[in-house]
Amino acid sequence: MAEKTKYFVLKQKAVPEVLLKVVEAKRLIDSGKAASVQDATEAVGISRSSFYKYKDDIFPFHDNAKGRTITMMVQLDDEPGLLSLVLRIVADYHANILTIHQSIPVNGIASLTLSVEVLSDTGDISQMVETIEQQQGIHYLKILARE
Repeated sequence: MAEKTKYFVLKQKAVPEVLLKVVEAKRLIDSGKAASVQDATEAVGISRSSFYKYKDDIFPFHDNAKGRTITMMVQLDDEPGLLSLVLRIVADYHANILTIHQSIPVNGIASLTLSVEVLSDTGDISQMVETIEQQQGIHYLKILARE
């Protein structure tokens, strides 16, 4: 059985220093202040292996998430109705779907990139992501960006 992903909100003082440095390295890369992962990790004082180990697992929390856009990538089985199920879950949480791009399936697996706008009446986004991840036929879900 696959491990269930859980999300936590912590105060900065409770987060290990290495994770805070990973966030800072990602910010340096995203802002163009560091040209490479090597440059960013050297600037913040962590190893590249620490960066790669945690880069997909920590993001800054924005309390003004309402009105924001979240872009996620989902790998799913090429089965009739599965995309519709994912879109239904998004609709059930009252998030506004902005863009949908599904690749041509390769070996029975398709990649879906989905951008959703978080509205004032949108439910718990962490719960929405967890609900999508729990569906039969969903292999992987990663939040690519939050704006």
